[in-house]
Amino acid sequence: MIENILDASAVLAVLQNETGKDKVEAILDESAISRVNLTEVLTKLIEKGMSVDEVKETFEELALKVIEFDEKQSLKAAELRPLTKHLGLSLGDRCCLALAILENLPAVTADKNWASLTFCEIEVIR
Repeated sequence: MIENILDASAVLAVLQNETGKDKVEAILDESAISRVNLTEVLTKLIEKGMSVDEVKETFEELALKVIEFDEKQSLKAAELRPLTKHLGLSLGDRCCLALAILENLPAVTADKNWASLTFCEIEVIR
């Protein structure tokens, strides 16, 4: 059962041994990530020099559930732009939030500037 939606920053905290990784590791089994945010994670790993095969293997080891990006999420992410523009949230950030809102689940992130958001539950890991 999915109980949390992970932002790319939360998954990267685990993969890069960053502050907050323990909080994310404790909930990995009950969490999911949007396909959009997974793309962000994979991109960062490739930018750091990992091969596509290494990236694929690393992600498979996490055994994280992936939720495909659909029209409802697309519309919700677009709707969030005016509400989050002042914080500089990216498209990926809004996709994570859109999924969390639509699933009525907490969004888990390392981005402290999300803490002021009130339209869904936010858990900041550091």
